[in-house]
Amino acid sequence: MALPKHASPLERIWHYTYLVICALIFLFLIAPILIVIPLSFNAEPYFTFTDKMLSFDPEGYSTRWYDLLLTFGMNAPGAERDFSWWSDAWANAAWIKAAKNSVIIGFFSTILATVLGTLAALGLSRPEMPYRRAIMAILISPMIVPIIIVATGMFFFYSSVGLANSYLGVIMAHATLGIPFVIITVTATLVGFDHSLTRASASLGANPTTTFFRVIMPLILPGVISGALFAFVVSFDEVVVVLFVADFDQQTIPRQMWNGIREQISPAILAVATLLVVVSIALLTTVEFLRRRSEKMRGLSPG
Repeated sequence: MALPKHASPLERIWHYTYLVICALIFLFLIAPILIVIPLSFNAEPYFTFTDKMLSFDPEGYSTRWYDLLLTFGMNAPGAERDFSWWSDAWANAAWIKAAKNSVIIGFFSTILATVLGTLAALGLSRPEMPYRRAIMAILISPMIVPIIIVATGMFFFYSSVGLANSYLGVIMAHATLGIPFVIITVTATLVGFDHSLTRASASLGANPTTTFFRVIMPLILPGVISGALFAFVVSFDEVVVVLFVADFDQQTIPRQMWNGIREQISPAILAVATLLVVVSIALLTTVEFLRRRSEKMRGLSPG
């Protein structure tokens, strides 16, 4: 917000001081990410800036760690890079396996979390819903309770029902962590929803299913998609629950990074972190676009 022309000198000083404070806070938050990105191009196997990197010598930079993401775990990493090489990488490369597991688990857990979270948000948005605050507190508790406690509880419960060390158990655990984000985003979208539209739909002869898909869903779709993206990010970044619930060979990207830090320190972890930062920025940009679209739609809706 620009300063008005009639602002006093004291107001101008506070305005620029406020901008500097905001910039310093932003720099404090973003600095660890900014450091990781150039370090992922380090030609040496170090987690620090070398003299060649500081002097911007081209020999100090390399994409070897990104290449290692494709070759680590392959049967013949030094072979000619033809179709058989890519088939070997797709089937045997450890990081590619972890990425496939993360995407598959994230996809199905997002679907489950989005469906259940949207239904819960629709129910909680009804004014006649009893004990709404208590139910809401229980449903969003996974994002408030320390994750180590949630993971421990899931381990004992899933072990007793036979879901531990299975993909279904990991998907359900990740969905549990993603549901609160879906509930919050969809509930925020429903705040400006005009329930007279549903009554008008029913008065015109539409059944509840038709009303939901033709009236409610188009209006809350930006919030549903935003919640789904948050649920996917939660699943994609989760490592504690995977360590407790998943089997040893069910590696995800965060778990593979954890193993790499424990067993051997490799700058390949920085390359993975850089790729995850790019993915996160793309998802956050999408969420912001959907948020603005949702506000625009609610501004055009009746009431």
